[in-house]
Amino acid sequence: MRRGFLLAAAGVMFGGRAMAQSFSDAQRAEIVDIIRDALRRDPTILREAFSAIQAAEERERAEAQRSGIVAQRAALFETPGDPIRGNPRGDVTIVEFFDVRCPYCKRLHGEMAEVLRRDRNLRIIMKDLPILGPQSVVGARALLAAQRQGKYPEFYDALMRLRGEPTDEAIRAEAQRIGLDANRLFRDMQDAAIQQRLDTNIALARRLQIEGTPALVIGDTLIPGALPASQIERLVQAERERRR
Repeated sequence: MRRGFLLAAAGVMFGGRAMAQSFSDAQRAEIVDIIRDALRRDPTILREAFSAIQAAEERERAEAQRSGIVAQRAALFETPGDPIRGNPRGDVTIVEFFDVRCPYCKRLHGEMAEVLRRDRNLRIIMKDLPILGPQSVVGARALLAAQRQGKYPEFYDALMRLRGEPTDEAIRAEAQRIGLDANRLFRDMQDAAIQQRLDTNIALARRLQIEGTPALVIGDTLIPGALPASQIERLVQAERERRR
């Protein structure tokens, strides 16, 4: 009982600023004295208090992201012209934010390829999110330009397997290898509409508090990081069951 009180008091003093301000000076001093004495006796209380604060902050963040997904559902799932991988009429949709230069995105690419191979009823909306510098922007523009020639998935695979940087030379070589008109590709890359789409993706990611790539949206949940195929499949199955 006493330990629970001390953890709550520590949480108020260290994490609940507004609540701490509701106490009088004498009450705050008394709480500090209690905590100080308890910490001398058992230092693990502070670690547990900070862990509880961190867990509460993570819950608040997850709830804020969930609310953001609900508010931005149309932008996430219904933006005309977004590149699609997998089955365009799939019963479950994943929205994938990625950077073509991101090593974790490249790892996810291999895992997602395995998921798509086994699940023929999955739809993936691709949100190019070039956040790792100018060459990321070049790669993203090239992908969206390839979409105009009907080869976004093929060019996406090529660039995600690329070992070096997506330089103009590398982009031209990969474009020619998969049968793209490279000259047209480079012309389309300069179209302001492509940059506008990238700007829209970046603004959407900010509204959802996405801080890095890759990030997946499944249902009303945002999942950061590169997941193994088995975990992605479990999340997809859970979303299917939720919809029944």
